[in-house]
Amino acid sequence: MKIPVLGMDPSYRNWGLAKGMLDLDSGVLDLLQISIVKGEDLEGKQIRKNSSDVHLATELCRGVFPLAQWASVVFVEVPVGSQSAYGMKSYGIVCGVLGAMRLQGIEIIQVDALDVKESLTGKRNATKAQMIEAAVTEYPHVDWPRQEKNGAKFKKGDLKNESEHCADAIAAIHAGVRTPAFQTLMRLFAKV
Repeated sequence: MKIPVLGMDPSYRNWGLAKGMLDLDSGVLDLLQISIVKGEDLEGKQIRKNSSDVHLATELCRGVFPLAQWASVVFVEVPVGSQSAYGMKSYGIVCGVLGAMRLQGIEIIQVDALDVKESLTGKRNATKAQMIEAAVTEYPHVDWPRQEKNGAKFKKGDLKNESEHCADAIAAIHAGVRTPAFQTLMRLFAKV
């Protein structure tokens, strides 16, 4: 039995998504699509900052909700706190979007950042570059965001930094299937 799953690396500016089908019998994940929802501020002298923040949260919901509603299970690397006012605002918006998803009945399985790194690389302290390399190695057929030169993508060119968010979203799925919460869900899926 295959189920639609979605991995998320939520962020105020670059929300990474990995959409795929998970075979519950073999554990194989067939990735269909990776994407990034980008947060954009409203601009202009007459725009209040809080109005721009509400706009940005709305745009994140608009980009994330359709895929989350498609999935049977959503695996999310939930951020933890912040050390700055800007970071805390970002954290609050991300948590608000995730809370709104739960309110809509979307099943969310939270995973820890260290578990995410270890699930894909085997290292709890993996670097961003190691995460990207592991994800690209595991899923070479995915259309990874690459640098462009004169309007054409490099064939072997550097991956964009944005690839980090997609790699983390993929790793969230890898980590999430190991959680007790998902194991309980699998037993429910087996009964259906």
